[in-house]
Amino acid sequence: MSAVEIADGSSSSNSTAESLFKYLVVIEPLGFLYGSAGRFLSPDNLVGRSGTSFPPSAASLSGLFSATYTQEEPDKEKLKAKIEPLHFAGPFWAKSDSPQNFYVPTPFNCLVEKGAENITYQLSWNGEKWQSQIEQLLSGKFESGSWIAIKDWNEKKWVEKKVWVEKKNDRLVPWKPIPHLHPQLREDERRVKIEKLADGSERGSLFLENGVQLDPDYCLVYLCNDKVNDGWYRFGGEGHMVDVRCLPLDEHLQQLLTQDVGKSFALITPAIWGSNRLSTRYPAVWDCDRYLETLLTERPHPFRYRLGGEGKTKRLSRGRYAIPAGTVYVMKTPLKAWQSWDVQWFPKEGPSLKRWGCGLALPLPSALGYTPPEAIA
Repeated sequence: MSAVEIADGSSSSNSTAESLFKYLVVIEPLGFLYGSAGRFLSPDNLVGRSGTSFPPSAASLSGLFSATYTQEEPDKEKLKAKIEPLHFAGPFWAKSDSPQNFYVPTPFNCLVEKGAENITYQLSWNGEKWQSQIEQLLSGKFESGSWIAIKDWNEKKWVEKKVWVEKKNDRLVPWKPIPHLHPQLREDERRVKIEKLADGSERGSLFLENGVQLDPDYCLVYLCNDKVNDGWYRFGGEGHMVDVRCLPLDEHLQQLLTQDVGKSFALITPAIWGSNRLSTRYPAVWDCDRYLETLLTERPHPFRYRLGGEGKTKRLSRGRYAIPAGTVYVMKTPLKAWQSWDVQWFPKEGPSLKRWGCGLALPLPSALGYTPPEAIA
């Protein structure tokens, strides 16, 4: 394996490389946003809400600019040269007046008791098992899907840090789903139109949209490697209007993103590993004596996006499962910063999934019960 992929354990964990991501893309909706991102459909979830996935993935943002540039540039070669170098990562969110302090998923080794708004326990790997800061077995229920401010990431002690959770009223995430039914009615009566299919069966025309209302003082945030044009765009599968601003990324955030992740790190975006037909919990190359020691994760999430194609109707990608953001990896050998990882670790379905920030990771030395020098950021 090349030295590009594995950090030298005797060197400093801080990298001086130039950051791949230099801009923030700030999105403020002008009304509702679309809340579903390709959930798998089944007879069960066709009734009621079919599941909400929010905020939209970086692939959705990439599709927004791909569609815009396609309209502006008819030459395919020039269009390809313009689109392929673009890298995005996310999703994150922030208060509109402080987008540089955006919120990222809390690592899974940080536990928040039900009803609390602070991190209660922090698990660390002692070489044999995950243990908390107290010497007793943990019991009870814990919040899931919490978010922590990026300014708190470099803190050595995470316990008592405030987080945002999905079900706590005073620290509620700043969006809520609002389902909308779109029935297509018969012309002569207020009944849903029924379509006759070729095999003699009937199909209704009731369409359910999961709209999402984002509080007006908040915005969605993504990372980008190049400046994109400000303006109003149609964003997501239903084409809801959003206001897009592109801001330079603060220097300290660029430094954080270029730090070597070392022996322990956490994902801040979902990760797709494996091949085009098989989703795995880590890259195949990590399954050896030199790489992975253990990981801490939760149930995988469905991951799907529109892949392109000719005409107005775009193709959907193959349904995949993503390792959720917040997953913590502990390695036997320290790794370089995410931007230096081998592109071969990422599946390629048309574009490489690394272009969409798949598996973007930040160092998390506190996940280790011991703190070797190479793991300290």
